[in-house]
Amino acid sequence: MLTNYESFSQGQKDSFQSICNKMLANTFLCRDKENNKNDYYFLINYKDLFEEFFNILGYELNVNTDLGVAYLSGTPAANSIKLKRDHTIVLLILRILYHEKMKETSLNENISVNVEDIHTKYNYLEIKKRINKTDLIESLRLFRRFNIIEILGDITSSSARIIIYPTILFAVNTEQISEVYETIEHISDESEGA
Repeated sequence: MLTNYESFSQGQKDSFQSICNKMLANTFLCRDKENNKNDYYFLINYKDLFEEFFNILGYELNVNTDLGVAYLSGTPAANSIKLKRDHTIVLLILRILYHEKMKETSLNENISVNVEDIHTKYNYLEIKKRINKTDLIESLRLFRRFNIIEILGDITSSSARIIIYPTILFAVNTEQISEVYETIEHISDESEGA
């Protein structure tokens, strides 16, 4: 078990440990994110070893080489996070924006939106409770930590660019974008009754 690890150089062992810790902390690795690129390719080269390691911990390593995404699933409940209502809505809006922008771009391009696009979509969806700037910034920072987005520029500015990585497709696992709209409507209705 994990015999290939013993044949690694010290540098490879350090990389393996670092990537395992990164995956456990962030769930996702995205090839298109500059500080993930080398880790992503190392993981691909030693995928069997990583699968064996994560399997021992009760995780399944999933890799989509077409999209350049590696992620863990089947996470033990102790390592799951429960998103706040506003975080959930922002994540779903980012998923909608990703879907809309994918229609306009090629597969080789990163999907880019700005903070104003999020506010516009929020207003369009007629969500009763408005998100405040602090909660939006907190949400965006959280999703950046999980390699779902990258923020370019001053996050407090409505013109700040946000790159949405393909990891969003696995963070919000849905075949039909209509399910995302229904989920937002359900969350909005719940908060109205609260």
